[in-house]
Amino acid sequence: MAIPDMSAARPLADRFGRQVTYLRLSVTDRCDLRCRYCMAEKMEFLPRREVLSLEEMRDIAEAFIARGVRRIRLTGGEPLVRRGVTGLARMIGRHLESGMLDELTMTTNATRLADHAAELADSGIRRVNVSLDTRHAETFRHITRWGDLDRTLEGIAAARAAGLRVKINMVALRGLNDSEIVPMMRWCASEGHDLTLIETMPLGQVEGDRQDRYLPLDAVQRELEDRFTLIPLIERTGGPARYWRIEELGLRLGLITPLTNNFCAGCNRVRVTASGKIYMCLGHDDHLDLKSALRTGGREALDGLLDEAMALKPERHQFAIHAAEPAVKRHMSVTGG
Repeated sequence: MAIPDMSAARPLADRFGRQVTYLRLSVTDRCDLRCRYCMAEKMEFLPRREVLSLEEMRDIAEAFIARGVRRIRLTGGEPLVRRGVTGLARMIGRHLESGMLDELTMTTNATRLADHAAELADSGIRRVNVSLDTRHAETFRHITRWGDLDRTLEGIAAARAAGLRVKINMVALRGLNDSEIVPMMRWCASEGHDLTLIETMPLGQVEGDRQDRYLPLDAVQRELEDRFTLIPLIERTGGPARYWRIEELGLRLGLITPLTNNFCAGCNRVRVTASGKIYMCLGHDDHLDLKSALRTGGREALDGLLDEAMALKPERHQFAIHAAEPAVKRHMSVTGG
């Protein structure tokens, strides 16, 4: 599907005046790990027949680019379990050369990154977010249920060797990895990685109680301010994180705080699932079916549905960690990280 003349494109703007410039496109809901805060141990994944083809994902991405989206992140599940995903990255990445796209990135658990880092770099990806909640092998295996820490660390090293910038995403978990936050900061600083801490979010039913592990990052920030000099930064990477420079370490630290410090006022994002559903907000179940629109009505129908999505985008999410039920029933891997 060719990109139309951008001069005639209508920007994607919701009824609150927020312009959507960032698409998170999930290429699969499948994952080779089962992180306890994210997924149930026994998951039911989408039948393959319901998943968009890579060409359909390209067409949807190009429709968003034509409407003013400047950043695209490939997510999952674990995107590198999807066969051909590096080819999709190459198809979307060609729009970096034309100047119609500013950045193409990926979120990964890095278990397969060593095999694909060079291809990703060749496709135009310059930065990857790697989920890494601990650098202790036993704790890593406990959180992920069966993960091999060495494979993830090898993937991170391969990404760096391929010239990819790495940002570590660490979900802060009370009583599990809270004592590792400062050591992780020091390690990231020594390796040249950025670090973002994330509050656990009430998405999908999981074994155990999220309240037991919930660690509010406003408290973490106060503790860090007692030990380090935190200089607030105005730069953003398109997502919800707020950034500080840790002066003593030379580290850029991000905080994603959906519960303690709502960031919805500046939301510029939508998410498209591997089955072609567009979710206007991570914390709401409202969605529209882009796959059906694309298959039955092509580009015109897709554009019309994007306009409808903007009209339905809510002002904010309603996350509450202490609620009896999760905010939404779907797991994070369904929507895309």
